[in-house]
Amino acid sequence: MIHMPEEQQDSLYNLRHSTAHLLAQAVGDLFPGVKYAIGPPIEDGFYYDFDLPAPLREEDFERIEAKMREYAAKDLPIVREERSREEAKALLDSMGQSYKVELVDDIPEGEALSFYRQGEWVDMCRGPHVPSTSHLKHFKILHTAGAYWRGNEKKKMLTRVYGTAWHSQKDLDDYLHRLEEAKKRDHRILGRELGLFMFSHDVGPGLPLYLPKGATLRETLMDFMKLEQQKRGYQGVVTPNIGNKRLYQKSGHLQTFTHKLFPFMVGEEADETYILKPMNCPHHIMIYASELRSYRELPVRLAEFGTVYRYEQSGELTGMLRVRGFTQDDSHIFVMPEQLESEFLAVVDLTLHTLKRLGLTDYRARIGIRDPKDTKYIGSDENWEAAQKAIIHAVESLGMEYEISEGDAAFYGPKLDLMVRDALRREWQMGTIQVDYNLPERFELEYVGEDGQRHRPIMIHRAPFGSLDRMIGLLVEHYAGAFPFWLAPQQAALIPIADRHQEYANGVVLQLREAGFRSAVDGRNEKMGKRIREAEMQKIPAMLIVGDRDIENGTVSVRRRGEGDLGAMPLESAIALFKEWRDA
Repeated sequence: MIHMPEEQQDSLYNLRHSTAHLLAQAVGDLFPGVKYAIGPPIEDGFYYDFDLPAPLREEDFERIEAKMREYAAKDLPIVREERSREEAKALLDSMGQSYKVELVDDIPEGEALSFYRQGEWVDMCRGPHVPSTSHLKHFKILHTAGAYWRGNEKKKMLTRVYGTAWHSQKDLDDYLHRLEEAKKRDHRILGRELGLFMFSHDVGPGLPLYLPKGATLRETLMDFMKLEQQKRGYQGVVTPNIGNKRLYQKSGHLQTFTHKLFPFMVGEEADETYILKPMNCPHHIMIYASELRSYRELPVRLAEFGTVYRYEQSGELTGMLRVRGFTQDDSHIFVMPEQLESEFLAVVDLTLHTLKRLGLTDYRARIGIRDPKDTKYIGSDENWEAAQKAIIHAVESLGMEYEISEGDAAFYGPKLDLMVRDALRREWQMGTIQVDYNLPERFELEYVGEDGQRHRPIMIHRAPFGSLDRMIGLLVEHYAGAFPFWLAPQQAALIPIADRHQEYANGVVLQLREAGFRSAVDGRNEKMGKRIREAEMQKIPAMLIVGDRDIENGTVSVRRRGEGDLGAMPLESAIALFKEWRDA
């Protein structure tokens, strides 16, 4: 997402909202009998959900866009009208718009029911909109998808039509160019081509299978984080992938995550009802609570690469970016109140160090606080105020710019999210840090203070990667599969010119592996040029070509991805060069 002044964002919101209406008007003309659902603006565009009398095909897009331009050229005023609840239902009933009738019942009593009319076409909508259709010039229909009405798989599948709209043709062209670049970087395609991961219908949607190279990439990220955590005094733990229902009832996850939980597993005993783990925190709480802690032990930093399971609707699954089973670099830190700020700042430091190492240096801070009107949040107002103030104070002490996002808190506490922009300036929510006074209260956690009395600790939840699987999908797209040397699943390819050079190449590979570099020999009976091209297509950072002269002189001929031939050098020099690249 490209950031722009707030007033410009507001005008884009109105523009896109109005373009969604223009789309619906055109679809209504071309497909008589269509029923309208909802059509909101979204980041970089809009969508509208339709119940269509016939399937929509990509070749229909051009006809729809032409009809949209026709209405735009007519400069139809977009006029707001208000109706009573009874009038609204009567009008929508007469139009055969049953989905809209259902939406009327969701609007609180006493709230105005607004409609927007452009020409003969009218739609119930909160607005706001642009003054007339002539403002709607630079738009494009992008694609369609299935979407269940109200997100409920038991309800009808509708056709969701996505589009984008901008203030100028240049902005539209730039955005479409970014989309084309994004297609080239699609992690689902590159993941398959580079042999990183796959999905199998027989295993189940949203459950990734890591291939050897993908597993190496994953383990490299985990090794990096484990080393950083070791430096900072974290203790590793391992917890099971299921837990008793009563654990999640006590934590509040059962009530809050009901719609995301997989079906319960019922055992033989009355008390044996188990849940696939949706969160790691209740398990870590049990480890903390297994013994009475002294103030001298705090902070207690428990860390785990814990796999969790959440039932995402099939239409929402997006490769590695939205899955049903994923692994978090999860940690829960138990602190005394006087330790909260310094420990929070230490976690921010770890998160920023992680992003820097990954080459993700373009980010902004977002502080998610609770919406006081939402009943999902647990705990006292006093605890929430203390937690929110602690995060804001810590972020301000670092001089970081931030924005407040009401309603974005976890159900147990406020959080700091780092919103990361990738090489195409798309924005992703990655590292998250949460302050929690409430779960320690629910589980009656304690430590013995210096005064000999028992006190309540505060919890910090943190995950610099967030979801490891999602991070891998992001990194594939950010680097277009051409990972930096330290991350590359295979760092070097040994290419013997002829069969007689194979034994020497095997020896070089052994020395590279002993030095800690991931390498393999490509000794296939193919021309050298083809093997070099395929290594480049696999985006391997280094190639070592070996022939007669190299055997005679004890050298290797080094090629680096993106730079070409670096010449022949002793193997010791190549290893030293690799170390420079790895540590850069």
